[in-house]
Amino acid sequence: MRASYLFTSESVSEGHPDKVCDRISDEIVDLFYREGPKAGIDPWQIRAACETLATTNKVVIAGETRGPESVTNEQIESTVREAIKDIGYEQEGFHWKTADIEILLHPQSADIAQGVDAKQPSNQEEGAGDQGIMFGYATNETPDLMPAPIFYAHKILRLISEARHSGREKVLGPDSKSQVTVQYENGKPVGVREIVVSHQHLVEDLTSNQIRDIVEPYVREALPKEWINGKTIWHINPTGKFYIGGPDGDSGLTGRKIIVDTYGGAAPHGGGAFSGKDPTKVDRSAAYAARYVAKNIVAAGLADRCTLQLAYAIGVARPLSIYIDTHGTGKVPEDQLEKAAAKAMDLTPRGIRTHLDLNRPIYARTAAYGHFGRTPDNEGGFSWEKTDLVEPLKRAV
Repeated sequence: MRASYLFTSESVSEGHPDKVCDRISDEIVDLFYREGPKAGIDPWQIRAACETLATTNKVVIAGETRGPESVTNEQIESTVREAIKDIGYEQEGFHWKTADIEILLHPQSADIAQGVDAKQPSNQEEGAGDQGIMFGYATNETPDLMPAPIFYAHKILRLISEARHSGREKVLGPDSKSQVTVQYENGKPVGVREIVVSHQHLVEDLTSNQIRDIVEPYVREALPKEWINGKTIWHINPTGKFYIGGPDGDSGLTGRKIIVDTYGGAAPHGGGAFSGKDPTKVDRSAAYAARYVAKNIVAAGLADRCTLQLAYAIGVARPLSIYIDTHGTGKVPEDQLEKAAAKAMDLTPRGIRTHLDLNRPIYARTAAYGHFGRTPDNEGGFSWEKTDLVEPLKRAV
């Protein structure tokens, strides 16, 4: 590892065009998981793969689903409008009431289904929903075992979003971005060199300085006090104006912010997006499992940093490989950790879904501010952030 360096990560708010699309796609996944049990459908049989495009007052949803017939296009449209309303879009170019919503969902391919569905009764193996590689990462440089740059970039926007939703900051719009450049010394984060916040405003003639007056207190609240000093450089609405925002200002697509969703570039990424996918898609579920195992390895004190890679083939249940790198910080050899991970958790698609209890409507809440470094909730959301695998890992080692 380099001893001293700068590292930058960015975040985007729930009103960013791509995040609007992620939210809509995940709301549809949740809708199928809410309505399926009501219609007597086994949650294990529900499938959803939804992609969303958003532009000026237009939303297009495409993809493949399998679930209750009670989920109609009218119900999907209502769910989409409620999501847009909750984000806060009531502007002329993108309004929850007037947006034209086109729904192009169709049944899941039988060719894909035959490789994923269990051939035996429901307690038997299921194949992975696709081939691919997934990465998990954890580091002890923040309390939530996340890299500091992405952790604080998310925190800045979450605090501003909470203030906007509460009505405290009425002039701020839903669309925003942040970026934090962290100074590392001896491999540890010690300060912030550059701060970027670009935030949509609903009063057209506001200046960059006026927006800074609004957002700076939230930035300071988010960051450790000693990290901001006279050398810290601020860039607040650096173009000077950010009045036209959201899908009216720039088109959005599901799955276009995969680095924001994960580790801010501090760890590898397998390339697969999360939002809009049910947990048979290992792009999502195995990435959650990889984070879960990596986080628990660090939480157990077995390493200060941990990168974990899983690989799958479509229709095959067992992972093709498990690879762990502790970047020279491990307390035990990596090959022992790989064996311990396989012993402590069933990393087949069914095993992951069972262990993390993923067959439930918990996905819309993941669509903004990162899928990792979040607090597990009472409804089962962010179960992959628990540290209840610490003792099983220690025993396995």
